[in-house]
Amino acid sequence: MSLDMLTIPAQCVAESRIAELDYNNIEFGKIFADHMLVADYKDSAWQIPQILPYGNMSLSPATSAIHYGQSIFEGMKAYKDANGDILLFRPLDNFRRLNKSAERMCMPAITEDIFMQGLEQLLRLDAAWVPPTPGCALYIRPFMFATDEFIGVRPSSNYRFAVFTCPVGAYYGQALKVAIEPHYVRSAEGGAGFAKAAGNYGAALLPAKAMQERGYHQLIWTDAREHKYIEESGTMNLMFVLDGKLITPPVSTTILAGITRDSVLQLAQGLGYTVEERKVSVDELVEAYKAGMLQEAFGTGTAATIAQIATIHYDGLDMDLPAVEGREISNRISTELDKIKTGEAPDLYNWVHRISL
Repeated sequence: MSLDMLTIPAQCVAESRIAELDYNNIEFGKIFADHMLVADYKDSAWQIPQILPYGNMSLSPATSAIHYGQSIFEGMKAYKDANGDILLFRPLDNFRRLNKSAERMCMPAITEDIFMQGLEQLLRLDAAWVPPTPGCALYIRPFMFATDEFIGVRPSSNYRFAVFTCPVGAYYGQALKVAIEPHYVRSAEGGAGFAKAAGNYGAALLPAKAMQERGYHQLIWTDAREHKYIEESGTMNLMFVLDGKLITPPVSTTILAGITRDSVLQLAQGLGYTVEERKVSVDELVEAYKAGMLQEAFGTGTAATIAQIATIHYDGLDMDLPAVEGREISNRISTELDKIKTGEAPDLYNWVHRISL
């Protein structure tokens, strides 16, 4: 199916719900735009997608995704520039990562035509939902799940791909307190930790809740074998500034290849900072903190972009880091990244996909 041949019929809402939106008080993930994109996979092929009013989906109790976990998703953001155009940040990278997750979960790949043209048409239709407020964006959630009505452990023959959107403000309203998890495991080598599979997040809820009850916002996962090396944190990749160097664990079968992570590393190198992708041990962090060399710590991800970490807890020790205001590397990169996303700075890396209205 070629892009020129793909036409997407749209069933538009009779009246927009945008009056519900207060642009100056947007709570993350609570209000959804008027329309959604839906495409079904059956008879070994993707069918022509359609744009429908945002609403509930009717599912059989025997829908296989509910029982056997074939469910994946992505997270993206759209912004408006000074001319009112919509700017998508690295959408083809999300497309490729969704298909990488699909391959790992034994699901069909979505076509680039459906993904990209579907996004463009959906965002043009709901352009008014892209917030003009600084620090806000339109969050985009593509997802796919198995739809066979069948009880039995095997890959589904039928799937649904859909995209809906919601205007959002900041994911975290403050610098985070995080704790290193010494017992539970997010993913082991050879598992599906690199995929954005729904089950990865469901299995993380219990230990995360336990940490939150102790006063921490998120936990830091360590390797499954020894609990010795840092991996990632909640919905974010992790980065540290140790003695002036930006250091992050390398991606692997246990760590998600974050698109924001990759953007931060490229920007940091372009700005002249020393970047190292290598294993980071818990002991190294503790020793660096005690020596006064742990200067910055932050998470990176689509929802949070750059989330500053104020405190790291480990084995009874709260490691309180320097004030966020004085952090050179993360603050500078955050500012530069925001400027690129909103069209205020040149897109030297060809990251921005422009949708002219």
